[in-house]
Amino acid sequence: MTGLAVALLAACNATPSESAPAAEPVASGSRSESRIVALHTSLPIVWRESGAISDLLDGGQAPHWVLAALREEGKVVPLDTLAGARGLQALPRNSLLVLAQPRALSPQDNVALDDWVRQGGHVLLFADPMLTGHSDYALGDPRRPQDIALLSPILGHWGLELRFDEDQQGGKSAVAWRGRQVPVNLHGAWNATSGACALEAKALIARCTVGSGSVLAVADAAVLEDSAESADSDAAGALATLLKAASAPGSAAFSRKFGMAWDRLFSSVDLVGMAARGADPPRVRARKVA
Repeated sequence: MTGLAVALLAACNATPSESAPAAEPVASGSRSESRIVALHTSLPIVWRESGAISDLLDGGQAPHWVLAALREEGKVVPLDTLAGARGLQALPRNSLLVLAQPRALSPQDNVALDDWVRQGGHVLLFADPMLTGHSDYALGDPRRPQDIALLSPILGHWGLELRFDEDQQGGKSAVAWRGRQVPVNLHGAWNATSGACALEAKALIARCTVGSGSVLAVADAAVLEDSAESADSDAAGALATLLKAASAPGSAAFSRKFGMAWDRLFSSVDLVGMAARGADPPRVRARKVA
């Protein structure tokens, strides 16, 4: 097996997938009671962190505020995998996929994701090069959230490169975007490697056209951190705006303008072929952002 395939499969298999609970109906009066919001994440948004299974089953833990925010947008469906019948194939056409600091994707997941987006899917991606949210699990524990985003193959395929300024000062701050203050902490920055991606908010946010679909990518996940004040703070407003922007009509218009040229340019490239050829994946750049 070639280098890229081995690396991807090893990264994927290093952390066993936990079975996600069934999706719950959205609250009556929410904005979209028929829409699906699919969630693929390593963060404790659906399953809260706990030292014992009994703590998860007794229902005593309050739900994560992000889960409540997603339910305002539609019916939340957690996904353990993106490939196969239990993955993206089962989603209706108007679904929104939220990738929140996922674990490294397998080659099969990469291909399924790319195909789904190119056919008109919309993705809201949070890729954090240095996750700062607290975890009760120690480094090396397979239950711990993904500390460093490992999505370079699919990002490079879409025309993005994630960079990280090692010299930046840690601590919570915010970046202005569309009238909101997006919380950040040791955040990354996007570099667009093609004309199909536009950068916003000092390169914290990128919007890319991928075929007939679109990807709205955030180079940090601090906005998703769970704290007592998050649901009533800048984080809640920023997340609501990001969710709307990820599937706004403007995304489709942007796709129509650039999608055909993007597809022609990359029609001969597929991620399985990359793995078969043993191509080295692009990596997160640990370098100062200019």
